[in-house]
Amino acid sequence: MKDAPLKLFNSLTRSLETFEPVHPGEARVYSCGPTVYNYQHIGNMRAYVFADTLGRTLQWKGYKLTHVINITDVGHLTSDADEGEDKMERMAAREGKSAWDIAAFYQEDFERDLARLNVQPKQHPRATEFVDAMIAWGKNIADKHCYELDSGLYFDVSTVDDYGRLARAVTEDGEGRIDTVEGKRNAADFAIWRKTPEGETRQMEWDSPWGRGAPGWHLECSVMGENLLGFPFDIHTGGIDHREIHHPNEIAQNQAYCCTNGLDNAENSGARIWMHNNFLVERSGKMSKSSGEFLRLQLLIDKGYHPLAYRMMCLQAHYRSELEFSWEGLGAALTRLKRMLIAAERLSDTQPGDPSHPKFTAILEKFDAAISDDLNTPIALTALEEALSVKKVDAGVKRAAIERMDAVLGLKLFSLARTDLRLRPADASVTEAEIEAAIERRKTARADKDFATSDAIRDEMAAKGVDLMDGDPIGWEWKLG
Repeated sequence: MKDAPLKLFNSLTRSLETFEPVHPGEARVYSCGPTVYNYQHIGNMRAYVFADTLGRTLQWKGYKLTHVINITDVGHLTSDADEGEDKMERMAAREGKSAWDIAAFYQEDFERDLARLNVQPKQHPRATEFVDAMIAWGKNIADKHCYELDSGLYFDVSTVDDYGRLARAVTEDGEGRIDTVEGKRNAADFAIWRKTPEGETRQMEWDSPWGRGAPGWHLECSVMGENLLGFPFDIHTGGIDHREIHHPNEIAQNQAYCCTNGLDNAENSGARIWMHNNFLVERSGKMSKSSGEFLRLQLLIDKGYHPLAYRMMCLQAHYRSELEFSWEGLGAALTRLKRMLIAAERLSDTQPGDPSHPKFTAILEKFDAAISDDLNTPIALTALEEALSVKKVDAGVKRAAIERMDAVLGLKLFSLARTDLRLRPADASVTEAEIEAAIERRKTARADKDFATSDAIRDEMAAKGVDLMDGDPIGWEWKLG
């Protein structure tokens, strides 16, 4: 099989670039993780399906992967500005718990969601584990790049070249989303350290040369990236919203720490390639946490959708394209996954063979070309379906080819059963045993041509939220509506 060169879109240069590892045979990736003050909505989770697909692709290409997803448990304010409450402190006060307990609870929930989406295990360092390193970092850059105000230590963005190139949003007035803090030299300057206001006490605060307080949000990613991966590392990922403020600030800190120059050389940013996934768009207004029942993974499960249906939904769109969420679209993704599982089930009792069979060589090359083209998962999925439909070939050979592709897409085709995808909605009032009994009674009625009874059973089940499906092409006889 011919191996295509891996090309990835670098947000810093706005171009496709061939991946060349900093360390031969290795790939080191840093992905901006969540602030663990609340449950994660599925828009957040798209970033980790994308990052996981990137990591799996690098492994497909033969690289030894080191992948870090940080956990923000301090420092992130309620906006990207330099004023306002810390998200962790605010939630702790609201729930009457310690900030540490809040972080532990929501980190555990986040990691549970990652496992449900079949995201491979990563390193998940917490910001609070690196506060001493953040203070040392601040000391290192303070003299040349920072200044003190009553509220803390601030980074002067005019001290580095090409500030904001990643966002391409620098104007004479600076970045519009950053509120003015009295005394800042430039509108885009940002906090390295936030001093606890006089007369107040935070749950999370430390002593520093700039007063007792807590680190700024942007600092943690620079410090953890350098500590855990070394500068420069290969790839930094995040949601497209990070491209405008968080990542430009991170890059500025990296430039200051490494005493590097402008960003014509991408390595001066701390990473060779910066990658960003686009937004998940949901039109009904239920995406936000403030709306009450916001779209988190558990809500999808409660409504009867397996988490991997959402992974499939993400893979059906290119990561740089907006993805519109709808329940109909999620249902279609679930059906597509069911079809794949039905085809894979026929191979479940076979041992994998050699996938280098003429019928699969071209398919594997098509698959490799797709994922090598900036992770073109929509085309990769069609190659997987093509492989599943191949007939008159050794089952072990077929299984081996499909396993190779599924290792990248992460759909668990040989560890899930169709019945695993048939989830009861949380509010369903009927049991599976009752449904199966109704199906048997209806089959008998139809065999006896007693269509009135058959229709009555169907209507009885429909009233309980169960759709009985006649002639279902994928072999499913009912679904909970």
